[in-house]
Amino acid sequence: MGKNIVLIGFMGTGKSSIGVRLAQKLKMEFVDMDREIELVIGISVAEIFKRYGELRFRSEELLMARKVSMRENIVIATGGGTVLIDENVSVLRENGMLICLDASPEDIFNRVNRKRGTRPLLNKNVSVEDIERLLQERERFYACADIRVNTSAKNMDAVLNEIIQALNS
Repeated sequence: MGKNIVLIGFMGTGKSSIGVRLAQKLKMEFVDMDREIELVIGISVAEIFKRYGELRFRSEELLMARKVSMRENIVIATGGGTVLIDENVSVLRENGMLICLDASPEDIFNRVNRKRGTRPLLNKNVSVEDIERLLQERERFYACADIRVNTSAKNMDAVLNEIIQALNS
């Protein structure tokens, strides 16, 4: 059975963009849990939060975590809050190695500012300090990772090489 690679971390750390490239490089399939949820529900994650609230989204996320964890040899990009639910972590860990992507609050701010309308937990007045506070609140959840890689001030190839080197050790 081919173990999955599960990318966790705060929004804007590069889980989706790095996940696509990592899957290509390792000749694995790529699955973005948020995109899969959107396909099932028929609306964007931001719209799910707006219409039905976070609780509904987290329920859908757990169902998707169960579904993708039954597959093998895939790179999975999780949503930033996936690890907030212990059962998601347990399910994804059954057949996966968890890699947390980290980034500085400033880098996250700059990255998510480009996609503001698609980030349900960020309002229009979010600051670097707000992101720093959220990162501190979530640190204990991200600490479950088997491997941690900081994506700040690195190009995509450097991050990919660091992940692959860590997987091979």
